Amino acid sequence: MKRNKWILILVILVLAGVFGYNYIYKSHRDISKEEASFSITVGTLMTEFAADETKANEKYLDKTIAINGKVTSFDAESNLIVMDEVLSATLLEKPNQEIEKGQTITIKGRFIGYDELLEEFKMDQASQIK
Repeated sequence: MKRNKWILILVILVLAGVFGYNYIYKSHRDISKEEASFSITVGTLMTEFAADETKANEKYLDKTIAINGKVTSFDAESNLIVMDEVLSATLLEKPNQEIEKGQTITIKGRFIGYDELLEEFKMDQASQIK
């Protein structure tokens, strides 16, 4: 009887350890392989945030989105791209083709929010898709 209790406690501890390990060390999201939840333009994003910021945050925050806009600037060293002067995105890797100012492109990445201080939208883990 006493032996069965120890075996049961050991099994419970092993299961708790396995579940705890899997919870703490989850695999990271691979945004480049995820399907975009939304496909929009920078103008649409600005309109939705102007109408209702709380609702727009609930809709887009931490989601993978594909967004189309005109390149305002691109810093090749830091892989930072600015689109329509209000969207700042960090690319995961160097783009396949050269990005030029004024070019219209589509990028896919994780939307991380609106910065009220700088008045710009932020994305990370982005990649160029068109």
